[in-house]
Order: sequence, then structure tokens, then C-alpha cells
Amino acid sequence: MSTLKDRIIARIKAEGPMSVAEYMGICLLDPKHGYYPTRDPLGSDGDFITAPEISQMFGEVLGLWALQSWTDMGRPERVHLVELGPGRGIMMSDMLRAANLAPDFIKALSVHLIEASAALEAVQAKTLGDISVPVSWVSSLSDVPDGPTIIIGNEYLDCLPIRQFIQQDRFAKAAGWHERVVTLTEDEENLMYAVSAEPISDVMQQSMPAALSDAKTGELLEICPAAYQMLDQIKTRFTASPGRALFIDYGPETTEFGDTLQALKRHEKVDVFSDPGNIDLTARVDFGALGEFAQSLDLTATLPVAQYEFLSKLGIEMRAAALARAKPESKAKIARQLERLTGEAQMGQLFKAVCFQSTGLDLPLGFRSFNEPS
Repeated sequence: MSTLKDRIIARIKAEGPMSVAEYMGICLLDPKHGYYPTRDPLGSDGDFITAPEISQMFGEVLGLWALQSWTDMGRPERVHLVELGPGRGIMMSDMLRAANLAPDFIKALSVHLIEASAALEAVQAKTLGDISVPVSWVSSLSDVPDGPTIIIGNEYLDCLPIRQFIQQDRFAKAAGWHERVVTLTEDEENLMYAVSAEPISDVMQQSMPAALSDAKTGELLEICPAAYQMLDQIKTRFTASPGRALFIDYGPETTEFGDTLQALKRHEKVDVFSDPGNIDLTARVDFGALGEFAQSLDLTATLPVAQYEFLSKLGIEMRAAALARAKPESKAKIARQLERLTGEAQMGQLFKAVCFQSTGLDLPLGFRSFNEPS
């Protein structure tokens, strides 16, 4: 049994069941035994691979997206480029290499990385050691200095802790929702799910998506309060200064029912309670709920688009062709990388992109329409 599992069991024995969000937070972020603070989980030797690890093309076209965003913001003399969960720093390195096409943009930039892993922070420092722009590490968006800001989060939202709710009585509508919790098995040696005996609070009932008021008995809904807090911070920042925030992650365009919490270890799915602190926990992103919440904040948001469409509009096929001409011996490999990023049976359809921005900016590159605040 892992040390962290022992601690979680002791905590439940002393204080009672915990929410799924609290369980995820402990497993992923505990400073001593949590998943992210203690390891480099990326790559073929880790537990998962992200788009920047697949091909340099991904970060390069995002660098051009950031450059265009700076232009759309009026080419301010100083702009903060913030990456949430920057992995090994590969995506930022690729973005900045592409951004070198515009020396004025590079001159205006300061880079801020928000990273929970000390192990990854060291890798990032090595990866970005030769770049010509100032780089700093901060613990949250509120630590980034005021001013025009471009925020990028690739596979960041999916690791934020979620709460889960189960409709116990569809005739009770919002009052029929009960929270799913983590508790102990009968022998108190392992972890399991349970459903709280009490319905959720009146305040929580009022925050449930209105469109889901007709949920059937037994249906499960996931909500990510941490994502809403992030949007609230973005709204505050973008009200004071121009900015854009781009998120790319996996999940549906509209809110759906179902348990999507999953655990990964060595690229294989495992039980979410199998090895706390040593497995990655993620849940799909509810892009519909994010858009709904953005509207409630009067924060301008695009409608989500599939990753294949977004990357195509950013010119990734042209970049792949240019790389293939420069390295004919790698043509087949580049084609496989492109297919993995954009193929509808690969990441192209499962992953979505969405952008939140300050009022008055034009539609950002790669997107089709706005979901304007009402």
C-alpha cells in the first residue's frame, strides 16, 4: 500500500468521506507524495504523452497563434505569455522558436510558467535555458504581473479536480442531486465510492446546469469548480488589460452525463483507487459548462472547435510539408505525427480548442464564432 493511500484512509477514518475533488487534489498535488510534485510523468517512459511530445509542429503553430494574438491586441510594448502546466517546456520552446519570426514580439515578451512539479520545473529550466526572453516560475495566475496577457493551457483543465453528483430522484429536480464521495470498504483497508445520504445544498442546487434539470434517476454529472475559479481570475485580468486564454483539451462540446474520471499508469488505464499518488488522474473537460459559466461572467468566449480544425486553420499541414521538404528522410514520420495530431480517429476530434478573451478583440485565429455574453 502506498504511503499516500495510508494517509487518505486515516483521514477518512478520522473525518468521514471526502469529495472526489478532494481525493483528486490530494493524489495529484500533495507536496510530499502527490503525483505531480514528485515526478516527470511524460513521454514513452512515463504515463502519458501530450501533443508537444508528439511533434514540434504543435508548439510552432501555437507560437504563430500567440504572435497573431499580440498583433490583435495592438502590439503592446510588454506582454506576458503564460503557460499552465508546461510539461517539459517543449511546447514553450517550440512556440518561441516560431515567434522568432517577429523580433518585436520576442522583445515584448516575458514568459511565466505555472507548474506544480518541482521535477518538471527543473526539466523546463534546462529546456528553456538558451532562450532570449525572461522566464519566471509562479504558483498561480494571480502572481503574474498586471498587463496584456496571452495564456496557453494544453491538457491542463483535464487534471483539475472534479466533483461528481448522482441524481437520486428525478422528480425532485435539483433537490434530487447527491454528491458522490470517496469512503472506505467494510474492512477499512481500501477505498471505494459511496453516495452522500443528504442532498446537495441549496446554493449548489442553484449552480447546477439548468439544461440538466430533467436528468434521470441514476445519472451522474461532473462539475469542475477549479476551472470556474480559473475563468474568474481570467475575467478579472482581462477586464484590466487586453488578453486571450487558449485551452486545448479532450471532452465534448456540450454537457453530457457520465463518469469520466480515469487513472493512467504506463499508458494503461488502471483503477482510480489502485495506487494513490503514483497514478495520473484526469477527467474530460465539459466545454459546454465552461461556455455557460463564461457567459455568466460576461467573459467573451469562442465556441469550441475540434483540434483538427483548429490546427488546420493555423497552417499545420503547410508546416508539415515544409518540414518534409527540409528532411525528406523523415517524411513518413512527419506524416504519422500529423495524423496523430489531426486524424479524426486520433486526437483530432476528441480534443477541442476554446478561447476566452477581453472585450473588443476580433475573433481569434483558428475559431469560427463567438459565444457572446447575453
